[in-house]
Amino acid sequence: MKNKMEQKFQKARKLFPHTNKIVYLNSASYCPFSVLVEKAVTDNIKIRLRADQDESFYVHDIQEELRRDYAGLIGAHKREVGLGMNTSFGLNIAAFGLPLKRGDEVLVSDIEFPALVYTWRAAAETKSFRLKFIKSTNRFFDINIFEKAITKKTKVLALSFVQYFNGYKNDLATISEICKKHNIILVVDGIQGMGVEPINVRKLGIDIFASGCQKWMLSPQGCGFFYIADHIRDKINSPFISWKGADWKMNFTDLFKYDLPFFESANRFELGYYAVLNLVGMKASVGLFKDLGIKNIQTHNHTLIDRLANYIKSNPFYTITSSMEPKHRSSIFSFTCNNFPQLHQLLLKNKIILVPREGSIRASIHLFNNEKDIDRLLSLLDAFSKR
Repeated sequence: MKNKMEQKFQKARKLFPHTNKIVYLNSASYCPFSVLVEKAVTDNIKIRLRADQDESFYVHDIQEELRRDYAGLIGAHKREVGLGMNTSFGLNIAAFGLPLKRGDEVLVSDIEFPALVYTWRAAAETKSFRLKFIKSTNRFFDINIFEKAITKKTKVLALSFVQYFNGYKNDLATISEICKKHNIILVVDGIQGMGVEPINVRKLGIDIFASGCQKWMLSPQGCGFFYIADHIRDKINSPFISWKGADWKMNFTDLFKYDLPFFESANRFELGYYAVLNLVGMKASVGLFKDLGIKNIQTHNHTLIDRLANYIKSNPFYTITSSMEPKHRSSIFSFTCNNFPQLHQLLLKNKIILVPREGSIRASIHLFNNEKDIDRLLSLLDAFSKR
């Protein structure tokens, strides 16, 4: 008899129609939709087709619920969470809004995803601060090198929660302590860990956290959220703002008011209306994470990765390129071999969806995957190694 949690994951898998045909191991790129998201989006389209009701306040209610739900998932207060269009939205608030000036330094890793680097590069060119790269060790962020790179001019460290190509989960607790010691603001790109690796931004001392929801959070593309710690919020002077950043107290019948106060919350940095289809899709999806629990999702994913990793370890044809150290592993697992591009094509032809990244095959395991998925992959890996 399977325990209740296993039954929950089996039930969740049935919400994803793709599981009947393919093995999807690419949530680190973009997610498949569940039938919950499909229903939420199509139901909203039907409302707009009828055009017989004003859904404005309905949308505002959803936004409030999403801020609350995302705050709960990352250990924040709702007032510290705002909705954005992607990870870059929150990163831009940090890069262009923080009081950085000529002579200041912002540190980034030399193995970051371009979304993080280009945002800070543009801000550096605009505000004349220095963008300084920290060298990695074996393609992993090196805390010792980070500490040595700090100077009196260092004001910000911008870093990924989980590295996109090999799944290396950064030791944010230790990194945050170092940042506090040197009065450095810690900005985290959270997209590759959000929803699958537990995080408590307040306990960790993260100052700003940004994440899109189109990957692991199983939501439509073009949506995300950001967290800005209370003690940082009033230091930010965002170069962009909208009328929805002011507190209208839901009274839109008297709009000739131009002196309303801006929100004393992260809502201040949101930009007007967002695509309602995204919002309803996000709401439908986030319920899965609340129901299953991110810690349970992590355990589920890591157990399946262990099944894959044990095979890779046993076959000298393959090499693991992820860290398997408990504090650094994530739901992304990477490995390589001779002719890995050819292997990738073979897997795709057999409806196993994953991607090559930086010289390796990247498999991203999620809540809808199961042992049969992994065994189907292992069978092909074994056959390929014996060619």
